[in-house]
Amino acid sequence: MTRTVVVTGATSGIGRATARELAGRGDRLVLAARSPATLAEVRDECRAAGARAIAVPMDVTEPGSVAALADAARAEFGRVDAWVHTAAVMAYGRFDETPAEVFEQVVRTDLLAAAAVAREALRRFSDAGGGTLVLTGSVLGHITAPYMSGYVAAKWGLQGLARTLQQEARETPGIAVCLVNPGSVDTPVYRQAANYLGRIGRPPPPIASPERVARAIAHCLDRPRREVSVGRLNVVMRFGFTVLPGVYDVLVGPLMRLAGLTRSPVAAHEGIVFRPNPAGEAVRGGWRPGVSQVVRAVGGRAATVASAVRRRLP
Repeated sequence: MTRTVVVTGATSGIGRATARELAGRGDRLVLAARSPATLAEVRDECRAAGARAIAVPMDVTEPGSVAALADAARAEFGRVDAWVHTAAVMAYGRFDETPAEVFEQVVRTDLLAAAAVAREALRRFSDAGGGTLVLTGSVLGHITAPYMSGYVAAKWGLQGLARTLQQEARETPGIAVCLVNPGSVDTPVYRQAANYLGRIGRPPPPIASPERVARAIAHCLDRPRREVSVGRLNVVMRFGFTVLPGVYDVLVGPLMRLAGLTRSPVAAHEGIVFRPNPAGEAVRGGWRPGVSQVVRAVGGRAATVASAVRRRLP
């Protein structure tokens, strides 16, 4: 059966990969994001794949925008069967050096906007007698990492929100809430992030492709699951964070500086936290070809990390 699926955050990374994946499956698509020109490109890509698709430029943090998006979907296709929310922004920096307004906008985009989407989607699903909501979380909703306080706080909040919605959905047959938690993914979000750390961020290896995450999302629409983890080391990191918290806290800082940050200097900037950068929007971020280089760098600086660990251990 052909579904009508709303995809928020459809112009880049996981959202754009998901739009392409669902277009190839024949779903009707309502695509939403902040960049009108890029959004039109994604719509055309989906139509070229044979899907019916419309583009609705909007900002999920603007009051009333999510309801207007749902109205546009219903006006075009008659109903909303599923909603995939992937919109997110990121900021690098020590908590005390990140401007308060940037921190708050990251939380607003990554958590409060997700709540607004969930509220509207569940209301429409209730009226229609069923539907599936897929929220995109992160492994950082289960663990922590320095220099990403706003993003981590939002993803922990999203984890709690999703779990609560799943509990409440047990009382509403036909409605499913899924949470897809990727680890490192090859998307542009790291270069597009706000930065007050002086070094450009990067996804630490191993790095999954956005297409892999998109397939996991599509599978949730076919067969809803409460939570799906995408990333080979996610379980290992969660184990270390939970079972060996002291060791985890000693290691995470040096490893973040080694594998989660590039050596490229960057001046302080707001990134795409408040406004989009169409020139930086794409499915992939170009990180995967350099994985071998990162691995060699890790090997070459192993002594540095070991020294840092010895200094910090009691």
